[in-house]
Amino acid sequence: MEQSLVIAMVGMLGIGAQWLAWRTGWPAIVLMLAAGFLAGPVLGLFDPEHAFGDLLDPMIAIGVALILFEGGLSLDFRELRHAGEGVWRLVLLGGPIAWVLGAFAAHSIGGLEWPVAILFAGILVVTGPTVVMPLLRQSSVKARPAAILKWEAIVNDPIGALFAVVSYEYFRAVTESPGASLFEVVPPLIIAAIIAGLIGYVAAAAIAWAFPRGAIPEYLKVPVLLTSVIVVFVLSNQIEHEAGLVAVTVMGIALANMNVSSLRSIHPFKQNIAVILIAGIFVLLSASLEFEELAYLNWNFGLFLLALLFLVRPATILLSLLGSSVPWNERLFLSWIAPRGIVLVAISGLFALRLEDIGYDGTALIGLSFAVVVATIVAHGFTIDLVARLLNLKGSNRPGVLIVGSTPWTISLALMMQELKAPVMVVDSSWQRLALARQKGLPFYHGEILNEATEHNLDLTPYSVLVAATENEAYNALVCNEFAYEIGRDTVFQLGDAIDDEDRHALPSGIRGRALFESGFGVEDVNERLARGWVFRKTKLSEEFTFAAAQDRLPDAAAMLLLVRDNGTLRFFTHAARPEPRAGDVIVSFAPPQERSAQDAAAKRDRKRNKTAEQGA
Repeated sequence: MEQSLVIAMVGMLGIGAQWLAWRTGWPAIVLMLAAGFLAGPVLGLFDPEHAFGDLLDPMIAIGVALILFEGGLSLDFRELRHAGEGVWRLVLLGGPIAWVLGAFAAHSIGGLEWPVAILFAGILVVTGPTVVMPLLRQSSVKARPAAILKWEAIVNDPIGALFAVVSYEYFRAVTESPGASLFEVVPPLIIAAIIAGLIGYVAAAAIAWAFPRGAIPEYLKVPVLLTSVIVVFVLSNQIEHEAGLVAVTVMGIALANMNVSSLRSIHPFKQNIAVILIAGIFVLLSASLEFEELAYLNWNFGLFLLALLFLVRPATILLSLLGSSVPWNERLFLSWIAPRGIVLVAISGLFALRLEDIGYDGTALIGLSFAVVVATIVAHGFTIDLVARLLNLKGSNRPGVLIVGSTPWTISLALMMQELKAPVMVVDSSWQRLALARQKGLPFYHGEILNEATEHNLDLTPYSVLVAATENEAYNALVCNEFAYEIGRDTVFQLGDAIDDEDRHALPSGIRGRALFESGFGVEDVNERLARGWVFRKTKLSEEFTFAAAQDRLPDAAAMLLLVRDNGTLRFFTHAARPEPRAGDVIVSFAPPQERSAQDAAAKRDRKRNKTAEQGA
């Protein structure tokens, strides 16, 4: 099969699996595994090794390097400071403990030879934010254990990779010099790792210097960054095998902590590249599996999986958190939840190829890593909600609303959302404007929402909707445009009617949020109506009391704002979308204060009936 056709098929399967995961809520990593396995060994649609030959190894290696760089770029130590001692203990103590215990389990129970067991155990240290974060959103765990799991996953991604590199380099050096002592082998590896780290740091410093000073034009920043990562990876590998993984990891972490404002604009593209690479590598590796390799998945490996779930992970957590302030119910929860993800598979696939070059049987690693990923995702994904509930660690699972701008109207909206039991947060840079929010006892954040420091101090995980309603329409549009990449373009809203793009005096609709209210009320409109006594009303629909009946009870001028489903899902009425209300929904409207009598409702129905008849005539 032509290489171009294989590339197209890999892309289609990988991205298609991620789209299906988004639609169904199933784990994307399992769907990608199934897609690659079906296309490769089951149906024989393509064979990556036959299609790409010698190019397959460097393709996977560069893909893994870019994924590790992207992971390092997520590790901002300013955020980590707020995660507490639990994360530091799990990293500094838990990482080595998990490595040692995992190696013993992989050798004595799983039957792997010591070098392969040690390398595999090092990679097993990673949990991975790409699988941990969706699980936490799905189960709505309380803030502290969720933060510990999140940051453990982010920090352990590069640490697991470093453990694997150190293991491989040590055994490669021992193979090349069988009679060498430990002191002859280890110092050169340490020196090579330091040099590789310095190369990564210097590259990061050069980018941090060049980008803000205009030395690189905007349209070249992403290409320069990606090319720099590849160059650093290849150059460091010339110094020592696989030292490039250390270099690109250090490069990503260094850039994340150098406060380079220019990097904010490339984050969406960086995330897109990571999604494409993850999809491609995962499908290629699963399609490369052979049925002979699955022979390693015997009862020995089944026992190893049980040991990993019920011995290694609990012992790691309990030992590393011994004497800490983390409560026991949270320790037990952390002892159970440790799903593995794409980094485990990607690094295992890379070193499976490398181990054979130095005389060890690494063919089992790809199949074993896939088995660990599937087992941990299934075991933890289906039980996280139950375990969190049993340990009294359930938070609110209802989608929340982040409101930017503290005005009388937004405070009234926030109070209504509280009545509906939806998490809400009011954000404003003015302490004086937040006075009413403080008086009403509403959750608030005092700070500039666009400031990067806010991202380090304000956890956005509970909020699936953003409403920008300050008195400055251009500022509202800027906030919506900034957060559209993180929350979603369809879930950022602002007041004001959508403007015709042909009006050269107005903000283009492409950078605005969705317009709240079908009528397009602006900030002045809602505040003026609030001053005249308008209020938010909530109405529960049922089979007998329909949406039409609810509208009849409301004044003619009332405007529908949103509806809340039984599961807490929020749907807004906008100029571009009108959700379909159904029985069980709660309708929220913004309406005049006067009460309507039964006669008024009947008169309104008559007017609508007459209007319909006139239109029909």
